[in-house]
Amino acid sequence: MKKIFLIINCILLAVGNCGGPLIMRLYFIRGGKRIWFSSWLETGGWPIILIPLLVSYTRRRSTTARAKLFHIKPRVFAAAAAIGVLTGLDDYLYAYGVSKLPVSTTTLLVATQLAFTAAFAFLIVKQKFTAYSVNAVVLLTVGSVVLGLHTSGDRPVGESNKEYWLGFFMTLSAAALYGLILPLVELTYKTAAQTITYTLVMEMQLVMCFFATVFCTVGMLINNDFQVTRAL
Repeated sequence: MKKIFLIINCILLAVGNCGGPLIMRLYFIRGGKRIWFSSWLETGGWPIILIPLLVSYTRRRSTTARAKLFHIKPRVFAAAAAIGVLTGLDDYLYAYGVSKLPVSTTTLLVATQLAFTAAFAFLIVKQKFTAYSVNAVVLLTVGSVVLGLHTSGDRPVGESNKEYWLGFFMTLSAAALYGLILPLVELTYKTAAQTITYTLVMEMQLVMCFFATVFCTVGMLINNDFQVTRAL
């Protein structure tokens, strides 16, 4: 079952990472302007996580009459909520970058997330560097520098230098922030003071995505995105 869960999660991650940027970029190319709405969509599907949680609870209930509905403890819940808010901010930074940059540029910039993850993992959870991780960090960092020196070739038509570079640095900031989020999740696991099960991981994902969606919903309200949607 663990291998099946791992394979399913890898497939979902691959589909999301490949299809998500393409669909989002297509929205902006076709005239879309709602960045907060795009960021909201990145975690807006969080209710689907309730399905595996319901299945897990049903199985527990079949063996234990007093099975708890949720495993997550208040301390872990608070940590997941805080990380969720950071994830919401990261969603916005990423969506803004996609609205200004071609998918090829965005993808390469997001790839630098590995370098940030390695650095923050070393500082936060004491993850040791290996020859492979150092090699990957160096190559991705050099790649992003080369990209920054040759930005005129893939710039969208009619986009100013200011808009392009703002999108460039917003995407890079999104990669850096997500590189921080992953070690924070690992730190939460290490300090959870409870057994880390698949159910607990899914519950944390539910809390994180929920608060990320709430963060983006507030942004949509401030930006009057709901009024525009109703008008359409």
